[in-house]
Amino acid sequence: MGAIKSFINNLVRLSFPNLYLTDIIEIILLAFIIYHLVKWVKNTRAWTLVKGIVVIMIFWLFAVIFELNVILWIISNTISVGIIAVIIVFQPEFRKALEQLGQRNIVKSILYFDDSRDKNERFSDSTVDGLIRATFELAKTKTGALIVIEHTTPLNEYEHTGIMIDSLISSELLINIFEHNTPLHDGAVILRGNRIVAATCYLPLSDNMQLSKELGTRHRAALGISEVSDSLTIVVSEETGKVSIARGGKLIRNIDGDYLRAKLEDYQGKTTEVKKLKLWRGRIKNEG
Repeated sequence: MGAIKSFINNLVRLSFPNLYLTDIIEIILLAFIIYHLVKWVKNTRAWTLVKGIVVIMIFWLFAVIFELNVILWIISNTISVGIIAVIIVFQPEFRKALEQLGQRNIVKSILYFDDSRDKNERFSDSTVDGLIRATFELAKTKTGALIVIEHTTPLNEYEHTGIMIDSLISSELLINIFEHNTPLHDGAVILRGNRIVAATCYLPLSDNMQLSKELGTRHRAALGISEVSDSLTIVVSEETGKVSIARGGKLIRNIDGDYLRAKLEDYQGKTTEVKKLKLWRGRIKNEG
């Protein structure tokens, strides 16, 4: 408790230094750089790592305040190894960031504050209907399909491996994309909100040894993307015409339309809103 009191006393006695014009310019530049650095991190897999680092820093702060010497010793002796491990694991992201610095459109991307990617837009009921209709039309003809629905984890690095489309979702367009002998049928389609972002995208393959040997690359890719993100992936088997979904590193096979609709509505957030509405109506009724 003494450490907390001394920390508060030192905080109260803080005096503000003299600020000059150069200091203000430096603060603005640093804030500008930090903002775009955070924005870049948020559009990569490193965002989950940053959230983990924040948790560790909070834990470290508690250890400093309450003088937990063993925990402080462990953190101080592992932080250097942790930094090296982070650089090795996220080497592709760092390399991509350095490549973007040399691109001509980097100034344009900095000057224009485009926050469209930050909007966590939920897809509409018509999108749910179109997804279900397209999925089971493809299943009837045993046309293989791989549809990834983005949630909070950005899939920018995977959409860049395919062909950009940026079109509203419709069952007809999805069916046409996965039609045999068409330029876009191979690979995965990535959806964001109510739009098809890209097609023919390459996804990471899962190395789960417990996955059934009868499942091919399409199912292994669906499971792989679910292991590195919180996306929901719909898979249509080309051999059997069965529909499966992958989420959170788990593959649920042989589902029907009702089950898929329930999962999509849950993913959409519709179920939670309906429950809140019913609860509110029930309270009004009881109060009356």
